[in-house]
Amino acid sequence: MTEEANAGRRALLLGAAAAAPLLAMPRGACAQAAWPERPLRLIITFGGGGQTDIVSRVAAEALGAKLGQAMIPDNRPGGNGNLAAETVARAAPDGYTVLVAGSGTIGGLNALLYRGVGYDGPRDLVPVGMFCTTANMMIVHNSIPGAGFPEIVAWIRANPGRFNYASAGVGAITHLIMEDVGARLGLDMVHVAYRQTTQAMADLLAGRVHARAMGIPEAEAIRGTAGVRPVAVTTPLRRPNWPDVPAVAETIPGFEADAYFGLAVPRGTPEAVVQRLNAAMNDALRDEAVRAAFARVGADAADPNTPEQFADRVRTDSARWGGLIRRLNLVAE
Repeated sequence: MTEEANAGRRALLLGAAAAAPLLAMPRGACAQAAWPERPLRLIITFGGGGQTDIVSRVAAEALGAKLGQAMIPDNRPGGNGNLAAETVARAAPDGYTVLVAGSGTIGGLNALLYRGVGYDGPRDLVPVGMFCTTANMMIVHNSIPGAGFPEIVAWIRANPGRFNYASAGVGAITHLIMEDVGARLGLDMVHVAYRQTTQAMADLLAGRVHARAMGIPEAEAIRGTAGVRPVAVTTPLRRPNWPDVPAVAETIPGFEADAYFGLAVPRGTPEAVVQRLNAAMNDALRDEAVRAAFARVGADAADPNTPEQFADRVRTDSARWGGLIRRLNLVAE
């Protein structure tokens, strides 16, 4: 055999030896090592314009930059997040379909409220991490008299059943907060559930509903709008950028409520992908520009956290709000 033939044979053997470990790896391992290789979809549980949409788009941009692939927002409103959660629960468990997760979906509260939910949040969805929280604010139409929250409460007590308020849907945090306040103060209020937050906002501004609890990201968008006014915020203390708006805790000592927003993926998603997505989220949360972007829309960026820490927050909130749902026998008609 010539020297040239021997050299060719050696090169072939070396190439085969180098390829052997790759051939021996499980089929999914190479794909996981390269993940993500294409854009991701971020499934948003509510329609455009609401606080979930606002903060989710901040998160999508930040995560896309850290992952090196676009994260495309995809709004799937309906059933307090049921449509979106079912979409993700049934998606391929490859990390390319990600849910904006909240208490109704991953926390299992929707199963207490809605008949025939087509997924089991705690069973079918895997927590990745929490990216932000938002305080909520009660906005009241000027047709309701009263300078502040105690005066509004007094008017509601004097007019049982006449005060109505809008929410983003049965079981939405904006609904549960109002139910909690009403139960603690013994108020008789009428709940009006909306599928689209934009329609709820339009009806509030027009005076067709009297009030609405909304996340500060939404409240910031209508700040100074004629015809409505903020009367209370759900943080323990007044917000620095809303110093004239009292905390609900000034009337109900110890009251505190916020909404959390996190990421979840379908059960069966490889652990390496879950950890990669969590690491990208935490990289974003350490970025001062990203934290400032959340602050600009009125949200509070979370500290870096693990899937287990996010799961703990989910359990804590689910216990609180699940207890309220059971005590008041709340159901979606």
